[in-house]
Amino acid sequence: MSERMPDKPSAGRVLRDRRRRTLLAEVIPRLQADGALSREETLVREMVETSLRLLTSGIGLGEIKLLNAALRELRYAFKVFAPYRGVRKVSAFGSARTPPDAPAYRTAAEFARAIAEHGWMMITGGGNGIMRACQEGASRERSFGVNIRLPWEQEANEFILNDPKLVTFRYFFTRKLMFIKEADAVVLFPGGFGTLDEGFEALTLAQTGKSHPMPIVFLDVPQGTYWEAWRCYIEEHLVRRDLISPEDMALFKVTTSVDEAVREITTFYRVYHSSRWVGDRFVIRMNRALAPELVETLAREFEPIVLEGGMEQRGPLDEEREQEPELDTLPRLVFAARRGSFGLRRQLIDRLNREG
Repeated sequence: MSERMPDKPSAGRVLRDRRRRTLLAEVIPRLQADGALSREETLVREMVETSLRLLTSGIGLGEIKLLNAALRELRYAFKVFAPYRGVRKVSAFGSARTPPDAPAYRTAAEFARAIAEHGWMMITGGGNGIMRACQEGASRERSFGVNIRLPWEQEANEFILNDPKLVTFRYFFTRKLMFIKEADAVVLFPGGFGTLDEGFEALTLAQTGKSHPMPIVFLDVPQGTYWEAWRCYIEEHLVRRDLISPEDMALFKVTTSVDEAVREITTFYRVYHSSRWVGDRFVIRMNRALAPELVETLAREFEPIVLEGGMEQRGPLDEEREQEPELDTLPRLVFAARRGSFGLRRQLIDRLNREG
């Protein structure tokens, strides 16, 4: 079968394309000519340029509508979360079908109440079941809802309905981004396909370094077997077949205790504050300095993830001073790091919190 040749452009299309090229030729040079812009202004200018180039990229109306809707809802979501940037948050996942009299519902509400007492806020999908339980436990004041618009109506639960911290998304991918980007921890209760999807995505992002390190807790009811059976599957079919590394098991915790789940999350930030990459150097920001002998011990024990030069405890790098001045007072543990081995990097953070 012969390939169908593209249709010859109509006179109207030729005129439209000429008008768009003229627009780009006039506007983009003016954008690029602006000097003395801040980093934020430069990035927004690049976004405007990228948007304008859509007009001459052969992209259809459907793709442009998708990009427009995604950008609009992300901008609004960032605005909603911005005032709470300094507050630790945990994203919670679980079945929307869990009734209020179920043990898992009570466990979720108990966990949310306990973590809120430590000053944390909850992020849920804003619906019923486990989502409702978490927001009932945490209270409206300490809750965010990131709802999704489905072919059938998903009504927000009464604990977040009409709250300014409720955001409704059109796309799953933008919603998933907010769940992980804004979270300092993830907790998962028994659930269906969606819960397992969110759990594996959180683990994949942690394993590949595409999310910042954070505790990921799989919490079941007392004497429950849901997550224990899942962990056995992971060990039997992934670890034993070398599909993941043994140290990847350090990326998450399975428990049936609310107290243990809360402790796993809160103690993660006992010494560890946050981290980032600066070139090939991995920078761990800490809430307090380490003893010099502990730094030497860590450099020896975690040598497999150190590229060269050992570990250095110091103040902020110059690149950090430019971008995050509010963290300048925190001491750093800095080393040239091998890419990968994020399970070992998680074990290093656990040692900091235990020994520091």
